[in-house]
Amino acid sequence: MSDTPAPLFSPERHRSQRDRMARLPASANFLAPVIAETLLDRLSMVTRDFPRTLMIGAHDAALADQLRATGTRLSILEAGPRLAAHSDAIVGEADRIDLPFASFDLIVWPGGLDSVNDVPGALVRLRALLAPDGLLLGAFVGDGSLPQQRRAVMSEGVRPIARLHPQIDLSAMGNLLQRIGFAMPVVDVEALTVRYQDWFALVRDLRAAGLASRLAPAPPPLTREETARIAAAFAAKSDPDGRVSELFRLVHFSGWAPHPDQPRPARRGSGTASLADALKPKR
Repeated sequence: MSDTPAPLFSPERHRSQRDRMARLPASANFLAPVIAETLLDRLSMVTRDFPRTLMIGAHDAALADQLRATGTRLSILEAGPRLAAHSDAIVGEADRIDLPFASFDLIVWPGGLDSVNDVPGALVRLRALLAPDGLLLGAFVGDGSLPQQRRAVMSEGVRPIARLHPQIDLSAMGNLLQRIGFAMPVVDVEALTVRYQDWFALVRDLRAAGLASRLAPAPPPLTREETARIAAAFAAKSDPDGRVSELFRLVHFSGWAPHPDQPRPARRGSGTASLADALKPKR
């Protein structure tokens, strides 16, 4: 009997969802430019060049163009074969990357870490792909996101079946980066509130952003009655103008492949100033 746990997410559904994104206009994915702006802003504060870059996900052509404009040689990894062909990308899953070690100076992952089956395994592989002093920079929709959607799906009369993805929180992500061996890990969150006319508009946005459910096995489809109950519960949270405010918590993370020249914390006990003296009131 195999000890391998059953996968939480379906790779087949993931590929299908990614390929569906290839048929949508770029403007349909409203999260892509928000994430890209923050990633590029943080990258601009790094005073070094990255000759070789890997971007995970081919859905944001604008971000790819902006990365190329820095002079880097850009490679793209994409799970959806149709989207990959459209973008001249390597076909593959982030937690199953099979590329030479230390082959990139920068890896950019603008969304998706939260829905791979092996999050630690994916980060270990990315750590191995980075050359010494290489940078991993990414973002994903994290813990605390979509509270109105989550409450609505648990409405009375809706079957209690898992339909929404589990979410990664800030502290877990920071601990994971540190355990895997990234130097100077940084994790923070950006709160984004989006106002919707109804639940169906939210669902359209989630699908366009590649955030639809890919749980395995797939939960049974909602009945008409369940759909109506969820939509009504969502609408019940509307503001006076009839729109519902929904929250997206975008977790941004970064970490460096270790290098001898990087700053290091001082050795414990090496301090020369006394904390007690520093806390004494000045006369």
